[in-house]
Amino acid sequence: MKFPSKATKVLSLSLCLAVSAVVSTMAQAKTFKVAVGDAAGGTQHELGKKFNEVLMEKTGGKHDAKLFMNGQLGSEQDTVNDAAIGTLDFSILAINNVTPFSPTVGALTLPYMIQSLDDAITLTQGPVGEQLVENTLRDAGVRIIGWAYSGFRVLTNSKHPVTTPAELKDVVVRVPKNEIMIDTYKAWGINATPMAWSETFTALQQGVVDGQDNPYITVYAMKFDEVQKYVTNLRYLFSIEPLIVSESVFQDQSAEDQAAILEAGKAATAHSAQFLRDQESKIKAELTEKGMVIADPADNEKEWIDLATSKVWPKYIDSIGGKDVLNNVLKSLGRDEI
Repeated sequence: MKFPSKATKVLSLSLCLAVSAVVSTMAQAKTFKVAVGDAAGGTQHELGKKFNEVLMEKTGGKHDAKLFMNGQLGSEQDTVNDAAIGTLDFSILAINNVTPFSPTVGALTLPYMIQSLDDAITLTQGPVGEQLVENTLRDAGVRIIGWAYSGFRVLTNSKHPVTTPAELKDVVVRVPKNEIMIDTYKAWGINATPMAWSETFTALQQGVVDGQDNPYITVYAMKFDEVQKYVTNLRYLFSIEPLIVSESVFQDQSAEDQAAILEAGKAATAHSAQFLRDQESKIKAELTEKGMVIADPADNEKEWIDLATSKVWPKYIDSIGGKDVLNNVLKSLGRDEI
C-alpha cells in the first residue's frame, strides 16, 4: 500500500482549511430585509439603493440588502416595532412615525422648525442628531444610521386652490398618525384625518379624503397627480426620513460589519441630499406638465406660520424634552431662543 507523502497531507489540510473558510464566510453572509414605506423612484428608494450598493462594496459582497417597497412589510410604525424586537433588520420611514416611540425626535417635526435643506443637514448630522440617535436607541431599541432628505411637505388636494387657512376648511386632509401634525392642522382650523400611509392613495382615489401633504418627490413617486389637482407650497414641515436598524441585529454583526453598515448609512445620507438638490425642481416641473396647479400661500405664509407656531410649539415643549432642548435646536440653527 502506498501512503500519501507529507507534502500531500499538507496540501490536503490546506485545501480543507480553505474550503472550511469559504463555507464559514458563506454561512455568515446575509441578505438584510429593508422595509420601505414609499414606492420606487422616491427619496426613500434612493437612500435604500445607495445603502445596499455601499454595504456590498464595504463587505466585499458578503452582505446585501433587499428593499421591500410600498409598505410590503407593514405600516411604517409597525416596522419600528418589528425592528425593536429583532424580526426586521432595517426600515426607512418618515420621522413623524418614529416620534411616538421616541418623543424627543418630535423637535424636528415642530411646524416651521426646519426652513431649508441646510437646516435639516445641520440638525441630523450635528450634535442634535447625535443626541436623537442616542435617545431613539434608548427609547425604541433601534439605531438611526442614515437620513433621507425629501423636502417640504406641500399640500395637495382635489377640490380647489388653497392659499389661506380659511380656504382649507372644506378640504378633508389625510395626515399620519402623529399628534404634532394633527394639532398643526387644528391650529389652521380643521380636524385632519389620521390614516396609515399604505391606505392613502386608495382613500384619495375613492374620495374618502380630499388631500394630503408630502414632498414633491413623494407626490411624484406615488403618482398622486392621478388623484390630486391642486398643490399649495406649504413649508411647515421638512420631511426627514431616517434609516433605522434593529439594535439586536446590529449587535449580532462583527465589528467590521458594524463599521460597514455605519459607513453605508453615511454614504447613503450624502447621496440623498444631492438627489434632492438634483431632482426636486425637475419633478415639480413635470408635475405641472401632468396638470397639477401649483400656488403659493398668501402673504408669504405669515398666517399659517403664526397660527402653527403660537399654538403647537408651547403644547409640545415638554414632550420633546423641555425648553432647554428646544433652545438647543434653535441655537444650532443660529436662531433666537425662546
